[in-house]
Amino acid sequence: MSTAIFRQATPQDVDRCFHIETTAYEGDEAATREKIATRIAQYPEGFLILELDGQVIGFINSGCAEHVVMSDEAFKELVGHDPHAANVVIMSVVVDPAFQGRGYAGLLMTRFVEQMRERGKASIHLMCKDQHVGLYEKLGYRYVQPSASDHGGMAWHEMVMAL
Repeated sequence: MSTAIFRQATPQDVDRCFHIETTAYEGDEAATREKIATRIAQYPEGFLILELDGQVIGFINSGCAEHVVMSDEAFKELVGHDPHAANVVIMSVVVDPAFQGRGYAGLLMTRFVEQMRERGKASIHLMCKDQHVGLYEKLGYRYVQPSASDHGGMAWHEMVMAL
């Protein structure tokens, strides 16, 4: 039986995380290597890695803000990020395509929510595509509204979880 390990990202994880991001997301939807490196460097405690048998297979990364504006593209580079702010904004929830469909995204999300509760955060915000709205609702998120963002040329939906 494989053992799943959760840990905080380190700079050594940048290349593997970038590989997962670009294989799991479509076109312009994926974050650049530079954005991933910035997120790890500036807010490693908001960058949760899932390892299986010593291999990184997925991750969640985030930033924090007092006032969340989900369509703010600059925030994806952590412009305006405040690690002490009450609200968490998830930027990526991603699992290597070779490991998708086995419940790992749910495990990642459950652990991430636990960590943010332990840190005293007030809410978690995210944007997702149509096909993921139901999944996030099952995980405890509430639908907010269609997003003004057209990131990657796609339609997005804003969701929030009160902690």
